[in-house]
Amino acid sequence: MRVIAGKAKGHSLKGPKEPHIRPTADLVRGAIFSALESLAINWSPTLDLYAGTGSLGIEALSRGAENADFVDKNPKCCSIIKENLQHTKFLEKARVYRLEARKAIRTLDKQYGLVFMDPPYSDQTAQTVLREVADSSLVGSQSTIVMEHSKKVQPEASYGNFQIMKSLHHGDTCVSIFQQEGDQN
Repeated sequence: MRVIAGKAKGHSLKGPKEPHIRPTADLVRGAIFSALESLAINWSPTLDLYAGTGSLGIEALSRGAENADFVDKNPKCCSIIKENLQHTKFLEKARVYRLEARKAIRTLDKQYGLVFMDPPYSDQTAQTVLREVADSSLVGSQSTIVMEHSKKVQPEASYGNFQIMKSLHHGDTCVSIFQQEGDQN
């Protein structure tokens, strides 16, 4: 696993040795960022919810996000995120929170331009969390929400004012990109 583009291009990222943690593959991450670049979205600030290794948020920082917040409830993942931020020299542009995603939605107090959600495929609450993010003060009219999910999960076409703008499929991995109605670029 490595940073694909930008200031930290080529830097390797550590991943956990736990089999239940599934980092976003380089190929999928590349497809996500290619799709985001085609939408001309606002990169800053970035929220990486269910951050795992931090690869999505670190990729955003590498590509120009001014700062990013990382949320994961697993203490090992939080340590790995900090190591990856240190290695890529983005530690000063980031904050890592050891929180459950739903608590983070109620706790964090800024609006994000880009929100990544990469919950475990077995998480039955992921669509509920997506709805909570879409209805929260964490997002606004210029925000983009990116949810990675299994092909077995079919997200709704809209959550609050957010509509699916793009869908990507790579093997068992699917990505749904949401923006507010009327914000198509």
